[in-house]
Amino acid sequence: MSLLSGLYGRAARFRRAWYGRHPDRTRQLAQPVISVGNLVLGGSGKTPVVSTIARLLLAAGERPVILSRGYGRLRKADGVVVVSDGREVLAPTPQSGDEPQMLARALPGVPVLVSPDRYLAGCLAERTFGCTVHLLDDGFQHVQLARDINLLVVSKADLDERLLPSGRLREPLGAAAAADALLVSGGEEDAAAVAARLGAKPLFHMTPRYDQPRLVEPFGAPLPASVGRRTVAVAGIARPERFFAALRAEGWNVVEELVFRDHHRFTSRDLESIRRAAVDARADLVLATEKDAARLDSHVARARSGDGEPAWAFLPLQVGIEPTLAFAAWMNDQLSAARRDGPLQRTVQAALAGRVAQRPDPGEGGEAA
Repeated sequence: MSLLSGLYGRAARFRRAWYGRHPDRTRQLAQPVISVGNLVLGGSGKTPVVSTIARLLLAAGERPVILSRGYGRLRKADGVVVVSDGREVLAPTPQSGDEPQMLARALPGVPVLVSPDRYLAGCLAERTFGCTVHLLDDGFQHVQLARDINLLVVSKADLDERLLPSGRLREPLGAAAAADALLVSGGEEDAAAVAARLGAKPLFHMTPRYDQPRLVEPFGAPLPASVGRRTVAVAGIARPERFFAALRAEGWNVVEELVFRDHHRFTSRDLESIRRAAVDARADLVLATEKDAARLDSHVARARSGDGEPAWAFLPLQVGIEPTLAFAAWMNDQLSAARRDGPLQRTVQAALAGRVAQRPDPGEGGEAA
């Protein structure tokens, strides 16, 4: 496994270095692109960060659009799927994927588009929705598309991870040099450890906050006050232990934890198993993550049989980025710079850089070889 991880790391470095030497091979959208990504597989909080940034952009008068690859879609379609046009949700979870569905439901006013070709999705968004800025969800490794602001979500625990397949790292830690700013979960000590390891650059803190629970069906309705706090917790996400710990910290009496793999496609049999666990534990509530709720709602609508059944709800997660005013000011400065250096100028610069990169370089062939 260590040998495979070493080979994987060399391939990842080569890929990023190749695009760095050939900027003419990246595609450029007309409007600025903000990428939010990470270095590890799953469970870092990227999607709630995208939601937070979308709200900040809306408040600033921008017209953001979210571009996602739609990981885990059950029904994959060619081209671009418009999950939301900003007014209503147009595609169901099997067609959109759970995270785009979650964003589409949580962000009225923000179109959400899904495609493996996010340049194509961005072109459609510019023509159809008149967007002024693109938000690239899980985009740190999507180096085929040029970006103007590259945000890296990272935790102290990531520093101890190993490369795939023996660990969860998608790229070596050195890839963090490509980030414009770091969004760090944890306290001051965690932030200091991350900054010392990944290098000095703008650094902001992420602070998770859970809102009041909402019903899965009808989706988003407030949880009735009559429902108690004795609950069976369900998580089909990466790092489910963090969700369970957060529930207990919020004062919920978690009598049983049920874990499914990340992006799990719930079946009617799964729901019956969960319902039976709640009945056996005398729990009056099944509480899931917001991402799970996007995959549960159609099943719950069919499964509820009336009085005496446990309620099904989810706990919405929001992420604050602090210090908030400093982050907003930094984002504004970065966007202003991107707009001064418009798409035509950037395309010319990329072409010129590509010509320079094609000249023989006697220093090439070291780390990326």
